[in-house]
Amino acid sequence: MDSVRRWLSAGERVWLCTIVETWGSSPRPVGSWLAVSETGRWSGSVSGGCLEEDLLRRTAAEGPVESTLIDYGITEGDRDHFQLPCGGRIRLLVEPLEPSDHLSHIDRLLGAISERQPVVREVVVGEGACLAGTNGNVRSGVTFDGQTLVHTLQPECRLLLIGAGEVARHVAEFAAAAEFTVTLCEPRDTFADGWQYPHIPLSRRLPDDLIGEDYGDQWCGVLALAHDPRVDDMGLLAALQSPAFYIGAMGSRKTSEARRSRLANLGLDKVAIDRLRAPIGVHIPSKTPAEIAISIVADLIAARHDLRAAQASL
Repeated sequence: MDSVRRWLSAGERVWLCTIVETWGSSPRPVGSWLAVSETGRWSGSVSGGCLEEDLLRRTAAEGPVESTLIDYGITEGDRDHFQLPCGGRIRLLVEPLEPSDHLSHIDRLLGAISERQPVVREVVVGEGACLAGTNGNVRSGVTFDGQTLVHTLQPECRLLLIGAGEVARHVAEFAAAAEFTVTLCEPRDTFADGWQYPHIPLSRRLPDDLIGEDYGDQWCGVLALAHDPRVDDMGLLAALQSPAFYIGAMGSRKTSEARRSRLANLGLDKVAIDRLRAPIGVHIPSKTPAEIAISIVADLIAARHDLRAAQASL
């Protein structure tokens, strides 16, 4: 959506193509979108690449002036030409956005997301779009009744990694590739001074302060990777009292049980402590930092999927 805003601000028309229905196999879920500017720039994806070229051509040559539905995979020719997998079908809502009419709409949408607030976007076929707030009880991500698309958008998922090290480096790299926004928290000077990866944001602040200010909502995850109770426990104590969707700590089963005992002694009840994923990650025989990181990010992706099962993302 940032790209859409840039193009509209530059005076370009934009067509927003949103998947509203699928049948059979589909490479992208309902709610996925592709944005195309009138100069041919694009952002996003609605397939594995088989539809994008046709959509770019269509919008450049005959971009609709009002929102309309486009079906792919209806005929055998479609399936052969566009190589849709397993005979699948995809229905798209293609929506024209004009700089004079829709820039403020996109600004309001991005403003709500930047303030960590979910927002509902409604689009009527042949008409326009509007935004509606939520009462915090966000359920269905995308509904479409053949005429009206109701698309609930949620903020990005942020991750706070506590403790610099090789595992944290790999988790940051893999998680960023999986479209998480990652920050490393390292208040210990010895480790922070030796951090060699400037492309991974690093904060030297204490983890409980960061969690209280920026990582305390349901779209945040906190991972304790320091192997130092002075740092890890401080962050976990704050995270387990927040609605963060994922809270995990690295260590053996014995280390994890000792950590749970310490957290109980610090005043956390069993309900809060039971939210802790420790040992962290999918249970595989992982030993190297990269393998451990893969197991962690796989678990994160599964948890994010559960979070988004009722809440679509931007």
